[in-house]
Formats: sequence, structure tokens, C-alpha cells
Amino acid sequence: AACERRYSSRGKEKLDMSTYPVESIRNFSIIAHVDHGKSTLADRLLEITGTISKTNRNKQVLDKLQVERERGITVKAQSASLFYSHEGINYLLNLIDTPGHVDFSYEVSRSLSACQGVILVVDANEGIQAQTVANFYLAFEAQLSIIPVINKIDLKNADPERVEKQIEKLFDIPADECIRISAKQGTNVEKVLQKVIEKIPPPQCNTADPLKALVFDSTFDHYRGVVANIALFGGEIAKGQKIVSAHTKKRYEVNEVGILTPNEQPTHKLYAGQVGYLIAGMKEVTEAQIGDTLFLYKQPVEPLPGFKSAKPMVFAGMYPIDQTEYNNLKSALERLTLNDSSVTVHRDSSLALGAGWRLGFLGLLHMEVFNQRLEQEYNMSVILTAPTVPYKAVLSSAKLIKEYGKDEITIINPAQFPDKLSVSEYLEPTVLGTIVTPHEYIGKIITLCQDRRAVQKDMLYIDENRVMLKYLFPLNEIVVDFYDALKSLSSGYASFDYEDAGYQSADLIKMDILLNGNPVEELATIIHNDKAYAAGKLLCERLKETIPRQLFEIAIQAAIGKKIIARETLKAYRKNVVAKCYGGDITRRMKLLKRQAEGKRLMRKIGNVEVPRDAFIRVLKRETDK
Repeated sequence: AACERRYSSRGKEKLDMSTYPVESIRNFSIIAHVDHGKSTLADRLLEITGTISKTNRNKQVLDKLQVERERGITVKAQSASLFYSHEGINYLLNLIDTPGHVDFSYEVSRSLSACQGVILVVDANEGIQAQTVANFYLAFEAQLSIIPVINKIDLKNADPERVEKQIEKLFDIPADECIRISAKQGTNVEKVLQKVIEKIPPPQCNTADPLKALVFDSTFDHYRGVVANIALFGGEIAKGQKIVSAHTKKRYEVNEVGILTPNEQPTHKLYAGQVGYLIAGMKEVTEAQIGDTLFLYKQPVEPLPGFKSAKPMVFAGMYPIDQTEYNNLKSALERLTLNDSSVTVHRDSSLALGAGWRLGFLGLLHMEVFNQRLEQEYNMSVILTAPTVPYKAVLSSAKLIKEYGKDEITIINPAQFPDKLSVSEYLEPTVLGTIVTPHEYIGKIITLCQDRRAVQKDMLYIDENRVMLKYLFPLNEIVVDFYDALKSLSSGYASFDYEDAGYQSADLIKMDILLNGNPVEELATIIHNDKAYAAGKLLCERLKETIPRQLFEIAIQAAIGKKIIARETLKAYRKNVVAKCYGGDITRRMKLLKRQAEGKRLMRKIGNVEVPRDAFIRVLKRETDK
């Protein structure tokens, strides 16, 4: 059916968008915590406006990826144009569906800059969660009008009055402005549309101005190149015009413009204030950077503020399980990064795991989703090493500064970690985390945060039984399993959200693992001084379990510089040399054992320890067995 729709859209007559002046356009977005029902509300809005036909099959129409449907999360922002007549006027409502998860908060902020208002969805059962707070402040800072909606009132445990009080206390929005709906059953949804028209202002722009368009998302189509989702802030755009990107300075010719009703619908032109898509012969998604500004050739405009290139927060090594799969994995990675411009890829190779890549992701969920898409869409299974974060070092030795050409370097790989003598300070990335939890779990959560070297910034009671905590975390402490630990401590009730808080100086060291005195470079890690002892001990214990025993003794040591901080000894296999003695003199027995010990000592001198590949994989993989 999808492909029939795709081909039929080519044959359709193009829509004339000039019948919708700026005054009758409303651009809005739906924001909420994960699973509070924003995609379901989007489905109902699409049905009411006749954009999609009413059937029972409409579940999360805007979530197109298999990953999104399985996990019930939105990963890519989607948009849809709705036509709705209210009091005799035809309105064009552009709905932009945003991801709810922290990792994609940059996409959310870009999507919000294309809107003039938001619908803030809160679950009547759960109440306000951490991302509700984070997304509210994103919208509030962008000065958008906010329509609070309380969803899921059909559930038997729903308590809309309590949620209204929370909204009033936290966000200063009067309780009588909240609309109570059930998106699943369609109760009161029509009211939401009317509120959108009344409360959200039309976009402030003019078709007479020169063209100015914001790219807020992009996807890759194998036949037509990059499809960029754009919002027009001025002027008009039509097929055949020459446009320039403000970020890359490249020139393109427009091949097609149109609106998304979630499926593509070509139009003659797009006018100021409208939201749609554009195809202009861009070959790679990196050319359509999210947040970029497009304008007409020879008519430059001031680019829209707030543009940042997406910066990876978490790095992980990715290697094929079998080296013969290298080329297949390479092409799968290339095709997948075409659709996901925020992943950074560097070639990397390791002695144990062979050739592979070092990938940078926006966060942990992003990494998992990426891995899942590789498995589902390209049938590739890979080895992912434990995630690390980018550290920085401020250099003090003139020789190194000359070598790198700057006095501050970013360290992604522990092998590049500079010596303490040539560095004035090390910096680690920090994040500002918000935790919303029922108050009975507060003690456990505070202890957990202190274990993770977090600094408490704020604590606020939202209502009688919910608390909002704010902490400054070092990113490497929460990157592996903080979220899981938080969920299991609070029986799944606490929610967590974080935003980037820049770099801070930290007491970092490089910890090496030695086998019989020889360092194994794949196992070197960068770690905070306070945590080194515990982590070194754990690593040595795990290596002891995974390295096979040899005929000679192996010493497994964790070292910082020259100082050994932990040791495990893997005993040698021994033949029972005294089996043939029974009775007789003790000296005979001692002689045999002494000869055996000498042989083992010689063997240890010449024997070298080969760490098998699966031992590496078991140690480097994410620590799930803690």
C-alpha cells in the first residue's frame, strides 16, 4: 500500500498553497515525556482533519521506523499539514511531531523554532515527569504559547485534578486552561484543535520578503537524494529556483517542493509561514544540516540564530564479529549514516578486534537505536565496546602544543591520553540532570547520585508526594548504567533527563592492564582517580575468569603509571609430579617439585600470553552482569 501511495502521489495534481495566507496558518508541535501519548494524539488530529481515513489501523502513523514502533518511541521528527475549517475560515495547521527522548533534545529545539506554539501533553496517570519539565522550558525559552493537555483520562487510575495542580505549581499555568482528553478514544480532541487556532498566533512573516527557510529535519531517499523538511520564515519557494545553504555555502536547484500530509504531496510553491519538504539534488544528509538556513542565490539573508552542529556525547567502538563481514558492515554503516546525520564515524583498528570504527552518538538511546537499526534493516550483528565520553586536556608543554597546533586537545581514545607532566589540567564533560521521583525513594536516589560523584543543585516538591531533584553529573558516570540503576531503585517510577553543562576540570588518570608485565592497549581506560582502585580490581577479576589457564602462571595487574593498584594471579596447570612416590624420603619429593617450579619459571620467561578474542569481547562489552 505504501508504494501505491508513493506512486499515486506523483500523478496527483499539484496543490495551490497561495489560498492560505499567513493569518490562517498555525504551526505547532506536540511535546511530552516518553509514552505520554503524543503520537496517538497526532493520529487523532490527523483523523479529525480528514488527512488520514478513520480506521482501526492508525496507530502512531507518524512513527515510520520499525525501531520506533517496537519501542514505542519517536526517534525522528515528522511533520504533517492539516486542513481544518473553523467558523467559516479554512486554516492550514502544520503539526510537527518531536522525539521525546533526551538524546534528541537538539532536534526538539530545532523543531520548536519552526513553531509558534506547543501542545504540552501530560499523562493523567503518571503526572509530570522529568522530560515534561525539560521540554516545557525549551518551549518557554522560545517564547511559544503553551496549551496544556491532560491525556489518558479514560484510565481507571487517572487523576486529572492532581495533574492540574502540578501544572499550576510548576509551570504557572492556571488549571482551568488544561484540556482533559483521551487521545485513544478521541474524547475532547476537537477542542484541542479549536484551542490551537484561538491561542497560537500565526507566524510573523511576509511573502514579499526574500526567501528564508529553516531546515528542521532531513531524510534520505535512494532515488531522489536528500528530502529536507523546511519551515519558511519569509518569501516563497518554487521548482527551478537556485538556493544556497548558509552553513555549507553550496548551491542547489530546487527539483520539487510540497507539503507532507504525512505522505508527500507536491505543490506549485510554498509560501512564508508554511511547512513542507524540499528536494534539491543534495547527495548527503550532512549537506542538509538540522538548523541550517536556506536562501535564494544572490539574495543572502541573516541566518536564523541557534544553529549548532550536532555534537556527539558518547563514543563506542564498533567491530564486525567476523572480519570477512567488514565490507558489508561498511556499506550498511554508510547507508544508515545517510539517514542519521548526527552520528560521527572514524576508522579505527585494534589488535584484538581487527578493523572497525569509532562512532560518536548523541547519547545512549541513540546508540542502542542505531545498533538495532543495523540489525533489523541490514541484518548486521556487531561488537560494540563499552561507551566512553570525550575528555579534554589543557597542555602545558610547549613541544606538545607545537605538535597539536593548539593548547587544548580532545581525547577520544585512551591511547592518545597525554602524560600528567605535560598537562596543566584535564577536563571532563558534565551534564545537568533532572530527576522526578515519588518522595519515598529519595534517600536511595541521593545515595546513588553521590556514588556517581554528582553535586546536588536543587530540590523541589512538586506536590505532596513527588520531588524534583537537580544534579550536576560527570557524563562518564551516567553513560553506562545509571538509568537502569535509577529505574530499579525506584521500581520504575523515577524519570531522568539531562542537558549538556560544558566541561569541568577533573582528576583523571589512565589505567593500564598488564599481563605478566606487558601492557594490553585495548584494555587501557581513562578513569577518575577516586574510582580507579575499584574499577581496576573489577577488571582484573573479570579477566581472570575469561583468560584461559596456561602451563605457566599469569599475573594480571592494573597499573597507574608505575604503580600497581590491583592484582589477580591465574595459576598454572601442573602435572602431578609426585604421583609416583609412595613412602620414601621427603627430599626426593622436594627435588621433583623444585625441578617442576624451575621449569615453570623458564616457561614464564619465554611464554607470551595471547588473549583470545572472545575474552576481549566479554571484558569490553557493556557491563550488564554487575
